[in-house]
Amino acid sequence: MSEKVKAIEISNLTKSYGKKRGVKNISLTVKEGDIFGFLGPNGAGKSTTIRSMLGLIRFQEGQIKLLQKDAVKNRREVLSQIGYMPSEAMFYPTMKVKDVIAFAAEASSAGWAAVGAGTAGSAGERRRDCTEESERICELLKVDREKKIEELSLGNRKKVSIVCAMQHKPKLLILDEPTSGLDPLMQEAFFKLILEYNSQGTTCFLSSHVISEVKRYCRNAAIIRDGAIIRVDTVENLSKSNLRRIKLTENKKVKDFAYTGSMKELLKELEGRNIEDLLIEEPSLEELFMHYYESEDKQV
Repeated sequence: MSEKVKAIEISNLTKSYGKKRGVKNISLTVKEGDIFGFLGPNGAGKSTTIRSMLGLIRFQEGQIKLLQKDAVKNRREVLSQIGYMPSEAMFYPTMKVKDVIAFAAEASSAGWAAVGAGTAGSAGERRRDCTEESERICELLKVDREKKIEELSLGNRKKVSIVCAMQHKPKLLILDEPTSGLDPLMQEAFFKLILEYNSQGTTCFLSSHVISEVKRYCRNAAIIRDGAIIRVDTVENLSKSNLRRIKLTENKKVKDFAYTGSMKELLKELEGRNIEDLLIEEPSLEELFMHYYESEDKQV
């Protein structure tokens, strides 16, 4: 079986903001057809990496290839095949939703037409009609197309952003904190769309600080911290850490600590003690990050 094509290839990416931290020597590969998680706390460098990929900011060193093309030299061609959803959904406030969606579709189609202008068929013939798909997504997400952007809540602006990113059926979806502001029902509908597009061949690059959604939907992931990649692996392997957050009440005193031993040993240690309450839960993303730097094994 031949190796899958690389949808994203980042080599030694460095972006500095002077005294402020950016990203340094980031190298990352995402294969075509993957749902890839890009995990990190706020300020870790996720958005800087994504904006560099899309040409929204200039980076000092490195190379980025998207869909096997240089993202800088072939920016217009590449962007015509990408759906991008920023972490903050910002639109012209006085425009109606339907006009924003149409504007986004026209921008994508114009780029696509420009790419095809030198090939068989005229540019106009290669323009894509996004109407049917945008209407389908609006119906699925319950988007009111007649409202003005300024009348929408954060969650509803996010839904408009989803439509704009997906309506042209891109080959690559780049999503920066896409579920923030969406209620649980809409989050479920959003990921249903992601899985549907992925089943049709779309590669998805999902930036998030919500480890649960990455664990549930992504196959592979990278962890970024302080502007550097600290680990790239399958989600299954990343989730194999036996780190747990333990909170117990004993003799009216509450103990809260991280634990990496076996649950069998923990329960054996607690047997016969006056435990009034016990909570065992997965660690926060920050705790999981720390676990990759140093092993923490506290005893009860």
